Amino acid sequence: MDSIQDYDLVVLLEDRAATHKTTHQPILLRRGQVGTVLMSFEGVAFLVDFTDSQGNTFAMESIEADRLLRLIYEPMAIAA
Repeated sequence: MDSIQDYDLVVLLEDRAATHKTTHQPILLRRGQVGTVLMSFEGVAFLVDFTDSQGNTFAMESIEADRLLRLIYEPMAIAA
């Protein structure tokens, strides 16, 4: 299984409380929320950028690796 790398798209596996980057109000990042990995903390956790549909960041959170799923777009070839 491939590990999560910088700039991978990931999905939250559970709801998580966060703070809105601009308004500083509490928000809920929901299970299934998509974000982009900005930085790895030795593969144990990742700094994830969460944006709206226009690309505006609304949260940037450190998330543990076991709370994320990397999105995959291309199939993997298997040996015949």
